[in-house]
Amino acid sequence: MNKIKSIILLLLFIGSYIIVFFGIVGEVISLILMIIFIVFLFIPFGGNIIDSTKNLNEIIKENKMKKEENFFPNKKNKIAIMLSGGVDSAVVVKLLLEKKYEVEAFFMRNWDSTTNFELNKILTKDEICQQEEDYKDAVSVAKHFNIKLHRIDFVKEYWDDVFSVFLKEIERGLTPNPDILCNRHIKFGRFIQYIEDKHPQFNFIATGHYAKIIERDGIKLLSQAKDSLKDQTYFLAEIERRMINKIVFPLGDLEKSEIREIAKESKIPVATKKDSTGICFIGKRNFPEFISNYLEKKPGKIIDEESGEVVGKHNGALFYTIGQRKGLNLGGFDKPYFVSSKDIKKNQIFVSSGIENKNLFSKEIYANNFNFLVDESLLDRETTIKFKTRHSETIYKGKLILIGDSKVKVIAKEKVKAVTPGQELVVYLNRICIGGGQII
Repeated sequence: MNKIKSIILLLLFIGSYIIVFFGIVGEVISLILMIIFIVFLFIPFGGNIIDSTKNLNEIIKENKMKKEENFFPNKKNKIAIMLSGGVDSAVVVKLLLEKKYEVEAFFMRNWDSTTNFELNKILTKDEICQQEEDYKDAVSVAKHFNIKLHRIDFVKEYWDDVFSVFLKEIERGLTPNPDILCNRHIKFGRFIQYIEDKHPQFNFIATGHYAKIIERDGIKLLSQAKDSLKDQTYFLAEIERRMINKIVFPLGDLEKSEIREIAKESKIPVATKKDSTGICFIGKRNFPEFISNYLEKKPGKIIDEESGEVVGKHNGALFYTIGQRKGLNLGGFDKPYFVSSKDIKKNQIFVSSGIENKNLFSKEIYANNFNFLVDESLLDRETTIKFKTRHSETIYKGKLILIGDSKVKVIAKEKVKAVTPGQELVVYLNRICIGGGQII
């Protein structure tokens, strides 16, 4: 619609200008044409000229912020690198050595399939041994660059701070994000505390996350990475604000393709290694089967939310999430079914049919325990923002309303699909991540 309006405005402007300038018609008709042009200029036909100006200003601001310098400390600072065994953190080593920093690497072991009772038979040998394989890759990267590698164990801490919380949230019928918990409590919690206590000679921690730290008036801010597809600020929205002063994200101004190219040119041993997927530090799993190690399966009914008709059966409402389509085993219907709500007490799943079903959309989104990464006093009671409700390139516009100290509401400009309790509402002001909270 915006394109159509732009063409109409352009034609009206050119036509009016020619007619008036050359006196082709009388003054009255010329005046009418100019009035039509002005009306089209301001009527909300796919957005008016004021909206267009605002959008243009936003684009200019975002482009300026993309060019803002990614923070690196001065060369006197020593940096501890979180080395995972993957290509991203390996390239971090190369970039920091090129800048002449003194660095050492640290590998974290956080999951043990045997200790943590992961007993089902679906695990392959590769899945059980993935962390050991990652450690071997980290060793080879450290040898390649001739730097010291430390190995530390946070298996108990991961269980206590991340996985047990993850399970409790699922039992409440929520869909928590373990990567967000992991970043807050382990990578940018326990790990940084460990470095501060055991290796205080390191002033900063560097990781292979796709994000940027920028500095304005002496204040460090978390900003989106250049590579919008890989940007990981969504997963970083819950870290403690003070940690921003301890972090370096060397990959913030690079695309994934550039990182692969750097790794190949430098003959880094993991240059062609596939990116890790699945649950943070656990890896890719068949989710219902994996969770069934810890939460009991409980068969129940799948109910059509509009008709009240029972359309299928499930193995436990806990194992399903809002918006889910796959795994429902509901075939033979005219339109695909999606999970639209759950009743955990009654162990019932409610589904709605059709991709555009109204039951799948929300205009108002609430979040509890909102973690501000900026001083919230700088925000108005109603601030125009952008936001995400899940990790993807899709970003929405809306207004952020502060409700008390740690609760927020977002009123979306357009309806948002499959807003899921337990997932994270992450809010941006232009490209700055101002924080996140759990959707309720």
